[in-house]
Amino acid sequence: MSVQIKRVYEEPSDDDGFRVLVDRLWPRGVSKENAAVDLWSKEVAPSPSLRKAYHHEGMGWESFRARYEVELDGNDAVGELRERLKDHDVVTLLYATDDEEHNHAVLLRQRLTD
Repeated sequence: MSVQIKRVYEEPSDDDGFRVLVDRLWPRGVSKENAAVDLWSKEVAPSPSLRKAYHHEGMGWESFRARYEVELDGNDAVGELRERLKDHDVVTLLYATDDEEHNHAVLLRQRLTD
């Protein structure tokens, strides 16, 4: 299985395969029809308190990364998502944040492909 990541604001592509939104909140300004999301897996997103600390309270990337990895360790939804994705050759994890290098989808992709 190939797992790629992409901002939900980018146009859907035939190359995306099975599209999974991995944000806890639905992205602003995106209709469900235009997002072409096959699955919304909000349970694998960072907790509300962690998301707030990182995006609004100035938590650094390394602190966010460490805390999110701990959340993933104790999150049964990660295994459930992996199980749902195993029958798809190509999966695209969709996220909304502007930072393409420092976001939870990058970390989640690593976890799903390990």
